[in-house]
Amino acid sequence: MGKDNGDARKFDPTFKGPIHNRGCTDVLCCILFVVAIIGYFAVGILAWSQGDPRKVIYPTDSTGQFCGQAGTPLEKKPFLFYFNILKCASPLVLLEFQCPTTQLCVESCPTKYTTLMKASKNKGDLDYYARFCKEGANLTGMSVPQILRDGLCPSVLVSSKPFGRRCLPALSTLKGGVVVVGNQTTFDDGRGTMVNATDFLDASKKSNMVVEARQVAMKIFEDYTVSWYWILIGLVIAMVVSLIFIILLRYLAGIMIWVMIIMVILVIGYGIFHCAMEYRSLSGEPGADVTIRDLGLQTDFSVYLQIRQTWLAFIIILSIVEVIIILLLIFLRKRILIAIALIKEASRAVGHVMSSLFYPLLTFALLALVIAYWAITAVFLSTSNTQVYKVFNSSECEYSRDTCDPKTFNTTNVTAQCPDAECLFAFYGGETRYHQYLIVLQFYNVFLFFWCANFVTALGQVTLAGAFASYYWAFKKPDDIPASPVFSSLGRALRYHTGSLAFGSLILSLVQVIRVLLEYLDQKLKAAQNGCAKFLLSCLKCCFWCLEKFIKFLNRNAYIMVAIYGKSFCTSAKDAFFLLMRNIVRVAVLDKVTDFLLFLGKLLIVGIVGIFSFFFFSGRIKAVEQAAPSLNYYWVPILTVVVGSYLIAHGFFSVYAMCVDTLFLCFLEDLERNDGSTERPYFMSQNLLVILKKSNEDAKTVE
Repeated sequence: MGKDNGDARKFDPTFKGPIHNRGCTDVLCCILFVVAIIGYFAVGILAWSQGDPRKVIYPTDSTGQFCGQAGTPLEKKPFLFYFNILKCASPLVLLEFQCPTTQLCVESCPTKYTTLMKASKNKGDLDYYARFCKEGANLTGMSVPQILRDGLCPSVLVSSKPFGRRCLPALSTLKGGVVVVGNQTTFDDGRGTMVNATDFLDASKKSNMVVEARQVAMKIFEDYTVSWYWILIGLVIAMVVSLIFIILLRYLAGIMIWVMIIMVILVIGYGIFHCAMEYRSLSGEPGADVTIRDLGLQTDFSVYLQIRQTWLAFIIILSIVEVIIILLLIFLRKRILIAIALIKEASRAVGHVMSSLFYPLLTFALLALVIAYWAITAVFLSTSNTQVYKVFNSSECEYSRDTCDPKTFNTTNVTAQCPDAECLFAFYGGETRYHQYLIVLQFYNVFLFFWCANFVTALGQVTLAGAFASYYWAFKKPDDIPASPVFSSLGRALRYHTGSLAFGSLILSLVQVIRVLLEYLDQKLKAAQNGCAKFLLSCLKCCFWCLEKFIKFLNRNAYIMVAIYGKSFCTSAKDAFFLLMRNIVRVAVLDKVTDFLLFLGKLLIVGIVGIFSFFFFSGRIKAVEQAAPSLNYYWVPILTVVVGSYLIAHGFFSVYAMCVDTLFLCFLEDLERNDGSTERPYFMSQNLLVILKKSNEDAKTVE
C-alpha cells in the first residue's frame, strides 16, 4: 500500500462494529450551529413582527391601503383603478414599480368610454363617473377644470377589464394588427388631446409587468384546487409501487434488476414511439411547422404541443437517453453481475433492519419543516417594508420624486411651488436600521436554510450508516445484530456527533450559497456584452458545481466513518478518502454501477406513474374520462405527480443507496482487517465471499 493513500487497517480483535464507547466530536461547530439556529429564530420573530403578506396578495391604492381585504372599508372594492393609465408607460414604472398617477380601489372596472366633460352634462352619467373619483369628493358646484386641478377625478374613463385585480383597457387586435379599445382606435383624453389606442397597449404592458405571471400562477393554483385529491392518489400509488418494488428486491433482487432494466428500456422506447406518432399526426396541420423560437414564451403551454418541433425535440432527447443506457449495459454487463450481488446483500440488510424503510418519513417531515420556515420567513422579510410616499407631478418641480407625508403634504410649500404635485404612495421601503440591513437578513435566511437542510440530510445518512454497519459487523446474522439499530444509531448521532454533522453540512452550504450568488450574477450580467466576463462566470459555475458534487461524495463517506468509529469529521473524511483511494478501481466501477441500477429503479417507478397520470389527466382513458378534472394546464398535475413520485422513490431508494455505500465501505475495511483465517475471519456474507473468490476456511492474499 502506498503511503500517499494512508496505511491499511490493522486487525483489531475487539472491533465488533460501531463503537459504543465514544465522546462528543467537533464541539465548537456544535455550539456555532446552536447559536446560528437561535439567531435564525430571532430573524423569524423579527420578520413576523414587521412583515405583512397582504402586500403580496392585494393591490395597493395611492394611500397604501389594500383593495378587497376582508374586514376593512375597502372590502367590497377589490379592483385597482388608474386615473391616467397612460402614465404607466413612464420609465419610472421600471424603477419604482408604481405608476405615477392616482390609484383607487373600486367595486368594478369602468365598462364604457366617456370624458369628465361629457359626464358633467348629465346627472346620471356624473353619478356613474363619481364611482371612480376620490373617496369623499364633493363634485357639486365644481367646474370640470376645478375638479381636474384638485385631482379629484380622472379626465377620462376607458372601457376596462379586471386583470390581476387591476382595471386595464379592454384591448383587442383587429385583422391587420390594428389595436382597438372596444371598437375605437383613438380617444379624447378629456383635456382636448386625441390618444391612440396603441398608447394604451404600451401603458398596460408596463403597469402589468408582474400581473401576467401572477395570472398564470392563479390558473395553476385553480388546477391544484380541482385536482389535488387525484394528485394525492397518484402519489399514494407511487408510494405503494415503491414499497412493492423494495419488498420484491428483498426476495427477487436478481430477477427484479433485469426486469427493471428491460422495463426502463421499454418505457423509454414507448415514449419515443408516442412522440413519433404525435409528430407524424401533426404533419400538414396548419401552424404545426412554426418553430419554438418563432412562437416565443407563451403562458398557455399547451400551445407548444401543437407544433412538430416540440415532439421532434422529445424524440431526440429520449433517443439519446435510450442509446446511452443500452451502451452502458453492454460495456458494464460483467460489473452489473457483481453489483446485483451487492444489491442482494443490501436487500438482506434492509430486510433485517426494516425500520430503516420508514426513516425517510422523518427526513421528509424535517425537510418540509425547514422549507416551510424558510419560505414563510422570506415572505415576511420581503413584505416588512413600510409605505413610502413621493411627490409626483407633470410639470418641472424641484421637489419631484422627493419623499413626502400625505397627512401634512397640503400644508407644505410644495403645493404652492408645484400646483399639480401630488403626494402618492410610491413603493414599500424604509430608512430605519432594520430596513438598511434587510438584505443581510434575507441572505442569512437563505444560508441557514441550506445549512439546516443539509444537516437534516446528514443526520439521515449517519443514522442509516450506523444501522447498516451494525448489520455488517454482526458475525452471526441476524443473531448478533443489536436491538433497534436505527434508533440506537440516531441516538448516538444526536448525542455525540451533532457538531460533526453541522461541520460537514456547513462546508457544503458555503459552496451552495456561492453557487446561488454566481447564478444571481449570471442573471444580472445576461444583458452585458462582455464575453470575457461571461466566460469567467461560466468557468466559476462549472468549478463550484464539480466542487459541490465532490463534497457531497466525501461527506457521505465521512458520515459512514463517523457512524462506525465516532471520530471527528475531518479525521473521518480523511480515513474514508484514503480507504476509497486504496480501492479506487472498485469504487469507480462497482459503487457507480450500483448507483446506476438504483437510478434505473427510480426512473421505472416515475415512468410508470407518469404515463398513467398523463393518460388520465389528458382525458385519453375513455373508462375514466368523466372523472378527470377540467384543467387550464393538464401538465400541472402530471408534473406534480412525476416530481412527487421521483421524491418518494428517491426516499425509498436512498435507504438502499446508503445501505450499499455503507456495506461497500465496511466490505473494503473487512478486506484490509481480515484474511479469512480462524483468528481473522471475514464478516462479509457467503455470497460476497464466493464473488471475490475468498473463504473463511482458506485464507488468501488480499488484492
